[in-house]
Amino acid sequence: MRRVTPFPFPADAMLTNASEVAEYIRAARTQSGLTLEEAALATGIARSTLQVIETDPSTVGFDTVLRVARELGVTFFAFPSGQQEQVIRLTAPLCDRGPGHCQPR
Repeated sequence: MRRVTPFPFPADAMLTNASEVAEYIRAARTQSGLTLEEAALATGIARSTLQVIETDPSTVGFDTVLRVARELGVTFFAFPSGQQEQVIRLTAPLCDRGPGHCQPR
């Protein structure tokens, strides 16, 4: 059985690009101890597609990326950019749980 090296979740919860989405998905998979093959089987996609999602999700359909993220335990939420400061204040208590939980900008 292959051993999976867990990757940490990114420290910043404010995502600005597809690479950061990929980091969250890869961290969720590896923190769960799943290999690419196991996670692909569990999410119903090809191993190669999952690998692409973890490296460059901008080349995969958005619906697929969101579904895989959700099935691996990653939830995203959106808010108007004009409310960023308010969201940071409201989520600050959640971010005080230590590294890898979030450190809003």
